Amino acid sequence: MSTESESNEPGELARSIADLAERSQRVVQRFLERQATSDAFQIPDPRVIADAFGKMAQAMLADPHKLAQAQLRWWQQMGEVWQAQLRRAAGEEVEPVAEAEPGDRRFKDDAWNEELVFDYIKQSYLVSSRWLQETVADVQGLDPKTKEKAEFYTRQWVDALAPTNFVALNPTVLREASETKGESLLRGLKHLLGDLERGSGQLKISMTNEQAFEVGVNLATTPGKVVFQNELFQLIQYAPSTATVHKRPLLITPPWINKFYILDLKPKNSLIKWVVDQGFTVFVISWVNPDKELSGLTFEDYMTRGQLQAIEAVAAQTGERELTMVGYCLGGTLTACLLAWMAAQGDDRVKAVTFLTCMLDFSEPGELGVFIDDEQLRLIEEHMDNKGYLEARHMQQVFSLMRSNDLVWSFVVNNYLLGREPMAFDLLFWNGDSTRMPRMMHSFYLRNMYQKNLLVQPGGIELAGVPIDLGAVRTPAYFLSTKEDHIAPWRSTYAGAKRLGGQVRFVLGGSGHIAGVVNPASSTKYGYWTGTRRPAKAEDWLEAATQHDGSWWPDWRDWLAKKSGPMVPARDPAAGTLPILDDAPGSFVKTRAAD
Repeated sequence: MSTESESNEPGELARSIADLAERSQRVVQRFLERQATSDAFQIPDPRVIADAFGKMAQAMLADPHKLAQAQLRWWQQMGEVWQAQLRRAAGEEVEPVAEAEPGDRRFKDDAWNEELVFDYIKQSYLVSSRWLQETVADVQGLDPKTKEKAEFYTRQWVDALAPTNFVALNPTVLREASETKGESLLRGLKHLLGDLERGSGQLKISMTNEQAFEVGVNLATTPGKVVFQNELFQLIQYAPSTATVHKRPLLITPPWINKFYILDLKPKNSLIKWVVDQGFTVFVISWVNPDKELSGLTFEDYMTRGQLQAIEAVAAQTGERELTMVGYCLGGTLTACLLAWMAAQGDDRVKAVTFLTCMLDFSEPGELGVFIDDEQLRLIEEHMDNKGYLEARHMQQVFSLMRSNDLVWSFVVNNYLLGREPMAFDLLFWNGDSTRMPRMMHSFYLRNMYQKNLLVQPGGIELAGVPIDLGAVRTPAYFLSTKEDHIAPWRSTYAGAKRLGGQVRFVLGGSGHIAGVVNPASSTKYGYWTGTRRPAKAEDWLEAATQHDGSWWPDWRDWLAKKSGPMVPARDPAAGTLPILDDAPGSFVKTRAAD
């Protein structure tokens, strides 16, 4: 009996190659069909990238002496790498000229340090990539927006050219191919073609095993009922797990750029389940995934037909006039607008508010600022005028580019070069379950907040006939930001928190936009910082802040409990005045974007 696997037999190999050829033809056909009907819109737009690099090149050529000095500096550094390798080959102990950053997982294979050839490749790449980024950062004579774009896309370029992304230069890939007699490369090609088929000719990288998860089965499983619905959202009330609950119910507003179940993944890391278990009556808004028929939805609609109707429904269901609220990311921006609107009406129903990684001051939006100049926004708006919305995949691409090594190239290596299946990871399943952005709302949001930063100007934005003034918001606030957030940079969120007129408890969690929020109370990871002072600069706040171990959840619970009134008998959703429409998590959250 042969000891080789069946897939190594010539007949099986031939069948695999024939299958790959057939699938390749299908991919090409689908790509051509898509091109024939598509407007070829992309984010980022190639024209925007080309313009940024064109202006950068002109600025570089305007100072040839400085360019020559930069070139000489690179030659000197590369010479140092070569000399170090020669000394090492001669048996000498030599300190590396360039080392990877501590958190850089691309070069974790021992061969990158132990084998001369791969060590040379690694150091040459690190020297060259850092030199290029430093040279671009040092270019003078560019306007700030162009400079920002040039630096961002240069980083994308050097990340793409990492030796880890190439078969012949990656020792892990070469070892896997050798040990599997080339099977890993064939599997990788199949995975590549499969992802191209899923994207109808455009690459749609598989980040997780999507068959491993189903919303309502092993995700978003906290028991509850849908108690209200309109064309914009479903309102879920969760079943109590304690005999008594705080008198004031809690309404959570998630962002509509993603789905609410980021707060209700598996039970062990579900913030919603945990809050319910702490004795709170929890409601959450589950936004619709809008299609072309809902393209006219405005930012104001999300407030009036969304949050305000949800508040009325919570009151009708519980009999309580007063409540507390949570707003996550874009949902937090909307919540701040709502509270300013209510303050102008003398409406004091919301007695406490929590903002999770939320931007209010957009003067320093971080790398998202790359995508919001006039040219890019015009192209986005032209596309949305035609489609009625911005497709989910475009938003996914933007967020992936901001962490390209983690969210693009790591999967390229794992899925295509190593031929491995992506892991079953609930967070990445949610990350791929994005929603469309309706045309009117998205244009208003990008123009008035990200581009013009009108929200921080008293009366700069008007909603439902009321000028919005964040300074009028006197509601006690808990403001949670995260230290490594690349979507809502914490220094910007700190500046936004200072715009509120009431008492604010600012808390800084470890990790990023998602992991820093979804950090269960049982976790010992990341930690968090608290401070009582509110100095002008975020750095001064952090310097004086107290660091704590573990999750921020218990700290927030203690704060929220004091704002939520006495304990009363628990509320069964079926015992309320509103009819039960469906079991949690409802139907809106299960609708996936097909484009």
